[in-house]
Amino acid sequence: MITRARQIEMKILPVLSAGVVAGLVGLLVVIGAFPVVVSLAADLIESLVPEGYRLLATKSLGVAATIGFLLLLPLFAIWFERKVAAHTQDRLGPMRVGWHGVLQSFADGIKLFFKEDIVPEKADRVLFKLAPYLVVAGTFAAFAVLPWGDGLVISDLNIGLLFIVAITSLNAIGLLMAGWGSGNKYSLYGGMRSAAQMVSYEIPTVLTLLVVVVQVSSMNLADIIAAQEGGIFNWFIFRMYGLNLVAFVVLFICGLAETNRTPFDIPEADSELVAGFHTEYSGMRFAMFFLAEYGAMFLVSGLGAILFLGGWNGIFAKPVLPATLFFVAKAMFLLFVMMWLRWTLPRLRVDQLMALCWKYLIPIAFVLLALVGALSLGGGM
Repeated sequence: MITRARQIEMKILPVLSAGVVAGLVGLLVVIGAFPVVVSLAADLIESLVPEGYRLLATKSLGVAATIGFLLLLPLFAIWFERKVAAHTQDRLGPMRVGWHGVLQSFADGIKLFFKEDIVPEKADRVLFKLAPYLVVAGTFAAFAVLPWGDGLVISDLNIGLLFIVAITSLNAIGLLMAGWGSGNKYSLYGGMRSAAQMVSYEIPTVLTLLVVVVQVSSMNLADIIAAQEGGIFNWFIFRMYGLNLVAFVVLFICGLAETNRTPFDIPEADSELVAGFHTEYSGMRFAMFFLAEYGAMFLVSGLGAILFLGGWNGIFAKPVLPATLFFVAKAMFLLFVMMWLRWTLPRLRVDQLMALCWKYLIPIAFVLLALVGALSLGGGM
């Protein structure tokens, strides 16, 4: 017998599912036509906003659009990751809440929103409450210099790469604050592991970033993309006799470690530390850590696409797809690879993780930097 509540659910869910699917299609259209949308917004600002406030209005609109994208990203990414996990393990994943479970993330978000916000009795209340905001702020701020298309960037800094490396270091501080402030030994272990891991892997990350910098002689992300124009074989990943390909692999591995993704998820190892640094968090504070994690995953993927995969440049010299859509597609592909690896590789031990960084990745990165630097001076490609 079907209950009255189930009957109502069966009527509402198809409508909501259609709305979500239509929204995703609309978002893709907006991303594809992003330059046109930006141009229309600029014309509107020019006609309505006084001249002295136009720059502020333009930057504010860019910040709002970026934050909106980052707030919507986890809703899709969580559902997509559950589907990737399910099909990897010969399952279907979420199927009940909406068409193929597309409303599952919304249901989880509503659940977290109404959960009780619990602060442990022996926690350092200031650090405990501040930590998730610091982690989110460090991730979101890095997107200020990430270009989505030609001229489509909030702040076109000539030291964009340096800014990203510096501002994302806040994440390590935030996770350490979360572990220490929770008053829980499992959380403290997770926070200490996180700090050690992120600080260690920042070294090979910076060295591989310098591999690209020495070829372009600039830390501006737009300049790096411009140096890869002319089709797929001008992308850095296919240049320097395979050295850039190795650098890309090293950077991607470091990105997995920096975002605490499998096989480098020891700061929140559920088999050892319950949930690591966020064991004591609940409700929206717990959700903020996942918001930062998926934002950081997209940031790492976008950075990899910019540095080695041509950014918004297409496969052919003549553009086929809109620039922004091409960039987002590359970043989402690398995001998919991150999810794929999570359900393919086992978690490393702490000693294995540190040995991989200090014994292998750092020496490899130094050798790559020296070879690419020598070839760049000699005019090699």
